[in-house]
Amino acid sequence: MSIQVHSVITGPFQENSYLIMDTITNEGVCVDPGDDAPAIISMINNYDCTPLAILNTHAHLDHIGAVATLKKMWDLPFYLHKNESMVLDTYEETCRFFNMTTGETPKVDFWIDDEEPLIFGNMTFTLFFTPGHTPGGTTYIIEDHVFVGDTLFKGSIGRTDLPGGNWEILNKSLLKMMETISPDFKLHSGHGPDTTMKMERIENPFLIPLEKQLNSTI
Repeated sequence: MSIQVHSVITGPFQENSYLIMDTITNEGVCVDPGDDAPAIISMINNYDCTPLAILNTHAHLDHIGAVATLKKMWDLPFYLHKNESMVLDTYEETCRFFNMTTGETPKVDFWIDDEEPLIFGNMTFTLFFTPGHTPGGTTYIIEDHVFVGDTLFKGSIGRTDLPGGNWEILNKSLLKMMETISPDFKLHSGHGPDTTMKMERIENPFLIPLEKQLNSTI
């Protein structure tokens, strides 16, 4: 199988909306479709892709703004971790707080409650639970591509001062990621450029203390 990852930056928070595409079948999966539905639809159509599903790493407003539109356009199932229900329920209220246009709160078709792989066409996504930025943060892996949402960025990590955030839990998730993700796999974050776990373990000021903690247990 040959996987390609395409992205478009959407909305005032400059969120990365992803399309993971099987180039043999032209089928794809959307990850974290953000605020600008027309831009995401254009990306999907430009690659002549048939989307099969929507996966979200979490449910903050800048990651779900286009979900309802994409669901209706292609009759797509929407997957989200069950612990994100509280975050999703505050979507419209949070939009008003940030003075953003209030979209439609999307309906979740499949609440994720375990770490079983998800299969769409020829594409198999492994996943694991990475809370801390939000209560139900989830990381998805396909081949050597890792979609980490707002848990980890190039040179930084997700904030924990929003409702449902927890600093200690986030650090446990980061340790889990450091132990689980292959060093050279490409990390696709919710904001900013791609990176690798190898680079973050060397350069990310938030991961360097955790690296020392890991090494002290070896």
